[in-house]
Amino acid sequence: MTELETRLGHRFKDASLLETALTHSSYANENAAAHCLCNERLEFLGDSVLGVTVADHLYRQYPEMPEGRMTRLRAELVCEQSLYQIARKLDIGSCLRLGKGEERNGGRLRPSILSDAVEAIIAALYLDAGMETAAAFIHRCLLDDLGPMEPSFTTDFKTALQELVQRQSGRTLAYALAGEEGPDHAKIFTMQVLLNGEPIGSGVGRTKKEAEQTAARNALEALKE
Repeated sequence: MTELETRLGHRFKDASLLETALTHSSYANENAAAHCLCNERLEFLGDSVLGVTVADHLYRQYPEMPEGRMTRLRAELVCEQSLYQIARKLDIGSCLRLGKGEERNGGRLRPSILSDAVEAIIAALYLDAGMETAAAFIHRCLLDDLGPMEPSFTTDFKTALQELVQRQSGRTLAYALAGEEGPDHAKIFTMQVLLNGEPIGSGVGRTKKEAEQTAARNALEALKE
């Protein structure tokens, strides 16, 4: 728990908040006699804290962006895949409290469980130290690397990457499977995007197509630096 607090950048005054944020309903159900709480209520609160923080950032950072595009971008930023990426970077999975069934079925790698835990942790930060601390965590993990947004922003990152690459002749893109893990019913794929045979980005997802989109997004960010 102490190591996770270091990765989160916050030492909890009320450690039970973080403990609850890491407790899946399957674990709470198996330990009902001990009045163990699961993270579902925290997840509900964290979703709202995340949403308003992202909306505030988009409103202030991109004054020319129309409402419809802000709505689409916010949805992309707070989606399960985006939160799953945060969970993987912070190694949230290793800290989860899961029931025996979820443990056997690869729950520590399941995107839905990990993304819910991130929202619960956001709520725990909010309750323990206030909105400023929770927002700082969201900015550090999600928003600080967003950078300037082009007017033609699209959530189809593969198409956007293809259009960018085609501005110069003689350049070709390809996608390759770099790895997979987890049980058959909960596979996690890692895809690489290659420019003229050289890797320029990678991404993970529950399907190969989802992982390709993430890889394309990361490649776009790298090429625009």
